Amino acid sequence: MKKAFCTHAGRFFIFQNEINMLKKILFGLLCTLLGAVFLFSGYTKLYPIEPFEYTFVDIGIVNWQIAPFVARLMIALEFFIGALLFFNICLRKLAYKLGISILLLFSIYLILLMIFTGNKGNCGCFGSYIHMTPLQALIKNIIMLGVFFVLNNYYDGWVLNKKWKFLNTLLFASACAMPFILNTVELNYSEAYLNKPEENFKIELDSLYNNAKLNVPPKTLSQSKHIIAFMSLTCPHCRIAANKIRIIHERDPKISFYFVLNGEDKNLKPFFENTHTEDIPHCILLGRSFVYLAGLNMPAIYMVNNSVVEHNVNYIDLDQGEIEKWLKK
Repeated sequence: MKKAFCTHAGRFFIFQNEINMLKKILFGLLCTLLGAVFLFSGYTKLYPIEPFEYTFVDIGIVNWQIAPFVARLMIALEFFIGALLFFNICLRKLAYKLGISILLLFSIYLILLMIFTGNKGNCGCFGSYIHMTPLQALIKNIIMLGVFFVLNNYYDGWVLNKKWKFLNTLLFASACAMPFILNTVELNYSEAYLNKPEENFKIELDSLYNNAKLNVPPKTLSQSKHIIAFMSLTCPHCRIAANKIRIIHERDPKISFYFVLNGEDKNLKPFFENTHTEDIPHCILLGRSFVYLAGLNMPAIYMVNNSVVEHNVNYIDLDQGEIEKWLKK
């Protein structure tokens, strides 16, 4: 009888070990999956990175020159958290605390975004790869926080021996370097660009006045200084440019911007939901009239002085400080 009891106890012990091992494997896979989400989230923000950079200027944390560095450091933090979770190391000391903190921070931002602008547009959680509204992103964050709660209570991950402790430092250094290597910061800002000698050319705005629809462009565009942006409603780069212009416009309403948009009426609402630029004066111009003024490369951003295009600026080089200097000349 004692032998039978020992046999059953041994089987129970083996069964319990198998259950514990299965739990560890499942929790390990869940942790790896969570890490992959962080890695994917960071990577998708890199291309294009400009919308993520503009976010920090929009909420007033940094200026245009510092934003590229802050954006890449935030992506580096996502990479670091993702790597720790993916390899199941240093979970309780770092990964869980950092992951929960950054999700709470992003969730607060999403709540404020919905309060002030509504549940529209792309929140940018996965860059331009996956379009998510702020509410969808908030639900995603809540689910991820729930996963963190489960892992934090039941899973410790792998414990590194002292001789492998350097892996944490290596992962941190690699995570910090990767965003700057994969998408380098352009330091040649628009001051040099705007000061390049260029041949001025006159823009024939009569074509705009005669053929525009939706809104009648003001004749004052032919007088004084304005920035006229020609954009396609479905062009992703145009939406990035529009977001940047919106932020500049909010920070300095005295700058006169005007949008000349090209595309079907059904694409107008998604464009405004994504860029929040309904308040910037605009019209729609179609066909040859649009190409005649804008050319074929979108977006075309003209700095116009009395109907003369003094600068044709790439949206990446468009700089609030340089615009303000140009206006004072």
